[in-house]
Amino acid sequence: MNNLKTKVSDSPIGFDVLESKIVSLLNKLKDNHLLINQLKTQNISLKDKVGQFEKSFSKIKVENESLKMTNSLLGGKEDKSLSKRKINNLIKEVDFCINQLSDFENQNE
Repeated sequence: MNNLKTKVSDSPIGFDVLESKIVSLLNKLKDNHLLINQLKTQNISLKDKVGQFEKSFSKIKVENESLKMTNSLLGGKEDKSLSKRKINNLIKEVDFCINQLSDFENQNE
């Protein structure tokens, strides 16, 4: 051990090289810490975006299901005139039911 101390103390150039390597390592360490902090911030931001996309996806999924149901009620891919006729027929049936209820109420009065 004493032999090592003697060699290091006899070589001031060795200390300079060692000191510059230590400084270089410390600078790299500082840069790594800055990079880690940037990546953490970016990670948080990306997690927020993922949450927003998940909410948006859920909303669009519900809307899609609603549109599928509406589409199935209107007859799928049939043309618009047929869909209009179906809606008109449903309205006529509802009107007929309302008239029957009105007639029933008038008879009971």
